[in-house]
Amino acid sequence: MEQGLSRQEERPLEAARSGFSARYPGAGPAAGNDGVNRRGDVFLPLGYEPGYDYPLLVWLADSGDHRFDLGRTMARLSLRNYLAVRVDDAKPEACWDAIDRMVDRYSVHSRRVYLVGTGTGGTAAFRIACRQPAAFAGAVSIAGRFPLDEGLLSSLAQVRQLPLLLCCTAKPAAVSAPAPADVDRTLRLFHAAGGQFGLRIYPAARSAGRSLARSRAVLRDIDHWVMDAVSRSPVPLTTAAV
Repeated sequence: MEQGLSRQEERPLEAARSGFSARYPGAGPAAGNDGVNRRGDVFLPLGYEPGYDYPLLVWLADSGDHRFDLGRTMARLSLRNYLAVRVDDAKPEACWDAIDRMVDRYSVHSRRVYLVGTGTGGTAAFRIACRQPAAFAGAVSIAGRFPLDEGLLSSLAQVRQLPLLLCCTAKPAAVSAPAPADVDRTLRLFHAAGGQFGLRIYPAARSAGRSLARSRAVLRDIDHWVMDAVSRSPVPLTTAAV
């Protein structure tokens, strides 16, 4: 993992966070051996070191997925590489509140904050990141379409530098999932804009109740993608299989 920034270095999150106060004062609840606190909305890596600045994954849950479990998800993705927080409300204010809480309580690398969303939360992750591109290191959507008609490329120079990743199936299994036409339009848009848009396409789940966010292959790919970004390696457009 990359060496953390010193506390004296510039923190671009502070400018983007201005206007949102930290509404969660005091120390966080104690974490168990699995790294998950008692409320289940914060994940601490095994062997957490307060003096090291960790990448932070901000998980925006799908409004229709009540089975999402942050602890199990992070255990499949990585037990050691990240701090993580779950946000059930995909509104920007809730997202910034969660980031404030994590920055206040734990050792977060200010230039390594990633939004990761599932379904409608994935769409929100793209939306929030593109509206504040300087505040985030990247955004990932799992089965959530890019909001094409919202004018999110107004800060084009900064959005071009923002790595984005879409994980989806060839045949959408939910209304919020991107259809092939949506994926095609998104790829064309970012190709024309010179942006960094990665795509992973997976076979449809064998079970209708199975979420793509619970696929070990998807989570493994996200871990590799983030670590590639952390090490500033190029992120190619590829197709993966579950």
